[in-house]
Amino acid sequence: MSRILAALQHHAASHPGKVALQDEHGALTYGELPAEIARLADRLRAAAPRAVAILADNGKAWALADLAAHAAGIPSIPLPLFFSPAQLAHVLRTAAIDLVLTDQPQRLLAALPTPSLSVASFCGAVMQVRQQPIEPAAALPAGTHKVTFTSGTTGEPKGVCLGWDTMETVAESLRIASAARRDDRHLGLLPLSTLLENIGGLYTPLLAGATICLPGLASVGLSGSSGLNAGRLLDALGDWHASTAIMVPQMLREIVAAIQTGAARPQGLRYLAVGGAPVAVRLMETARTLGLPVHEGYGLSECASVVAVNRPGDSRLGSVGKPLPHLELAFADDGEILIRGLRWRGYLGEDDAGAEPDVIATGDLGYRDADGFLFLTGRKKNLFVTAFGRNVAPEWVEGELAADPAIAQAACFGEARPFNCAVIVHRPGIPQAAIEAALEQANRRLPDYARVRAWIPAAEPFTAGNGLSTPNGRLRRSAIFERYAAQIDALYPS
Repeated sequence: MSRILAALQHHAASHPGKVALQDEHGALTYGELPAEIARLADRLRAAAPRAVAILADNGKAWALADLAAHAAGIPSIPLPLFFSPAQLAHVLRTAAIDLVLTDQPQRLLAALPTPSLSVASFCGAVMQVRQQPIEPAAALPAGTHKVTFTSGTTGEPKGVCLGWDTMETVAESLRIASAARRDDRHLGLLPLSTLLENIGGLYTPLLAGATICLPGLASVGLSGSSGLNAGRLLDALGDWHASTAIMVPQMLREIVAAIQTGAARPQGLRYLAVGGAPVAVRLMETARTLGLPVHEGYGLSECASVVAVNRPGDSRLGSVGKPLPHLELAFADDGEILIRGLRWRGYLGEDDAGAEPDVIATGDLGYRDADGFLFLTGRKKNLFVTAFGRNVAPEWVEGELAADPAIAQAACFGEARPFNCAVIVHRPGIPQAAIEAALEQANRRLPDYARVRAWIPAAEPFTAGNGLSTPNGRLRRSAIFERYAAQIDALYPS
């Protein structure tokens, strides 16, 4: 039996009345959970799909669908809610999905060339939609139990194939690292289709016997791929009496700004993990000053989401924490982080998908300090070389810029240029003088070759909706540069 299913049986026997899953529509105890998972797993076995996809809002039904697929031994493919019809069709075709569990069948119909589907109830508002798989289909590598598709707003997303051994190992390591416990109340703030929330926000609390609160995303202030209502998010943390949660940096930035302008700080938080994109040190410092127990982490889908994380009582600002105990880190000559110690199944549809690489080259640059904390310095592919031959990691510069409350986002450029420039998204109502002051302060903290000598205001924020960032906040630099190329060129003498 899997580690998670065994833990559920243990919790059912020892604490049957403890609430396991809770949403706006009710609760399910640990005593009730194993039987409900088994009932739904039997339904999936009877349907005998090749693979099952989940396209639904956060809630008990999403969690039950995922756990039932696990219990039935059927590979599952979480579908991000922000995917376009073309992307949904690509995933359905590539993974040869013949069964979809969804609370939004109309979106599914819009993504399919033939709308003739068999629809039946499954769990709550989630329906069971049967379809003929769209050919051609890529064979799932042996041992694949979940395919997580990398986030994207353009192009075809890539499927990372994972086995339960890897995912459960990461979930258990996170349980230890975060000191997860039975009296925790974890509030899901990210879509469960996000691997980080799926593993860190569902599997890890289940291992600990905690309560998992899964209200719909609109209830916690999320809309679309990047819309955020910070006031509603703060209210949700309080209303659900959350002790733990996972955020992306933009969420933290928004709630810090809200608290600084008078919003009430949520009480009862014990551990607030922040990941998915680099976090400015000053933002973390400010959050801690406000009493938020923030801990930065780092990971990637190929490693089942988490590689390193700061721990309660063992945390260092500016770092992404210490590696999880099941992993080994090494560094290439150029500083690229290399990871060993886990088994993954490669990318769906690629010839070497079943090779289970024993070394993952992350594409991230970094180093470890004498105490074992991992620090990131940028993305290998993002490094640019100035006209004076200096290497600059733009994430470093952007972090210094965005540390100032006046600057919401910044994208730094300077490849083959005599000086660096930035495209800056400033907060509403901020005068230009405040941006200039923020630049001056950031430049004082940077060496001369990394300083920003000129800037242009962005016409709109960098979001997943406009294709200028990923849903978790990573900038799409080529798209930003293309959008502002003429203005950037005008900053430099001809």
